[in-house]
Amino acid sequence: MPEALIIDAARSPRGVGKPGKGALSEIHPQRILSTVLKGIEQRNGLNTAEVDDVIIGCSSQQGKQGACIGRMATLDAGWDTQASAFTLDRFCGSGITTVNLAAANIMSGMEDLVVAGGVEQMSFTSQLQGEVATMDMGNLHLRGMHPQPHQGICADVIATLEGFERTELDELGVESQVRAKAAIDAGHFDKALIPVYHDNGELALDKEEFPRPGTTLESLAGLNPVFPGYMQFPIDATGETFDQLVKRAYPDLAINHVHHAGNSSGVVDGAAALLLASPDYAKANGMKPRARVVAMATAGGSPTLMLNEPGPAARKVLKKAGMTFDDIDLFEVNEAFAVVLAKFLRDTGVDYSKVNVNGGAMALGHPIAATGSMLIGTALDELERQDKQFALITMCTGGGMAPAIIIERV
Repeated sequence: MPEALIIDAARSPRGVGKPGKGALSEIHPQRILSTVLKGIEQRNGLNTAEVDDVIIGCSSQQGKQGACIGRMATLDAGWDTQASAFTLDRFCGSGITTVNLAAANIMSGMEDLVVAGGVEQMSFTSQLQGEVATMDMGNLHLRGMHPQPHQGICADVIATLEGFERTELDELGVESQVRAKAAIDAGHFDKALIPVYHDNGELALDKEEFPRPGTTLESLAGLNPVFPGYMQFPIDATGETFDQLVKRAYPDLAINHVHHAGNSSGVVDGAAALLLASPDYAKANGMKPRARVVAMATAGGSPTLMLNEPGPAARKVLKKAGMTFDDIDLFEVNEAFAVVLAKFLRDTGVDYSKVNVNGGAMALGHPIAATGSMLIGTALDELERQDKQFALITMCTGGGMAPAIIIERV
C-alpha cells in the first residue's frame, strides 16, 4: 500500500470574525481559500492539471459558502479545470477529515496528488444563526432520540459532570494566550502563513488578528459566563428551550456555567490547505516530502455531551498505528472550550507541556472547518522546529465525534 506523503501545509492568518470589523470579513470566503490554494501552487511549482482532487471542508454551506466552495475556490485560484474538487461537512472536524480522506485515496492507490483543507468565514456565518436550526432542532424524532444542546451548554454540562472549576479552566485560557504570544513573537507561524489581499491589491491581513496577549486570570475573572443566557432560548416553533433539552438527558443536573469568551474558542475567519502526494509522484516530480501519514481514525460518542471524543479518538488512532501516548512527541487538541482540553489531559495522562505548545483556539480562534487543517500544519512546522518525529492531532466536533491523525516528520 502506498504511503501518503505531506508535501506542504499553508494557511491564511485568522481574522476576527466580526462583520465589518475583522480584516477578512469583507473578503469573499472563496477568495480567502483561493489565496491559500495559490500559495500552495506557487510554493511547490504545482502542475494543477495533475491534481486528482481538491477536498475542502466547510461547515456552513450556505450563501457565500454554498455551491461547492471547494470547486469554486479552485477555479478562482486559476487552477486548471482538470483539478476537480468537492466540499464536505463534519462540523469542526472537517479540516482533519479532508486530510484523512485525501490520504486514504492516495494510500488506496487510486490517486497520486490531492489537496485537502478547509474554509470558514464566521463573520458571515454568524449572521445566519437566526435562520439555521442548530443540529436540525426541528427534527422532533431525532430530538427525542438524541437531544443535542448548544455546544457551549454542552461544555458547561461536561464541566459540571466532571467537576472542573472555573479557575482551572481560566488558567488554561491564560496559558493559551501566553503560548500563542511566544509563538507569534518567535515567528513559529511564519512558514505556513499566506497573506490575504483585497482585490485592489491592498494587503488585508498577514498576521494573526485575534490573540489578546494581555489576558490575565484577573481579567478573565471579570467576564460573565456566556451560556446561561442561552438556556431559555426557544430553539424552534415548539417553544422548547435549551434548558428543557438538557433536562431530557439530565433532569436533576444543576449546571455550573463556567465558560466565557476567555476560555472558549475565538470566532474568526480563515482557510487552510495541505498538499499530499504518493511516493512515486513525489519522486517523479522532485517533491521533497515533509511528513507521512501514519494512521487515521474517527471516534463517535454521546451526541448530547458532544465534546468528549478527542480522548477516545486518540486512543483509537494510536491502536491503529501500534503506538502509545508515550510515542507521540507533540499533540494538537482543538481548544473549542477549555473543558475539552482539560478532559483530554485528565483522561489520557498526557503531559500538558506536549499539547498545544504554540497556544490554541482560545487564543488564536477556531475557524470551524478550517481549523483541523491548520492544526496539522502547525504540528508539522513544530515537529521540524523541535527536530521531533511524531504528532497526533484531534478535535471534538458536533454530533459527538472526533477525527484524529498521526503524522511522522520525514
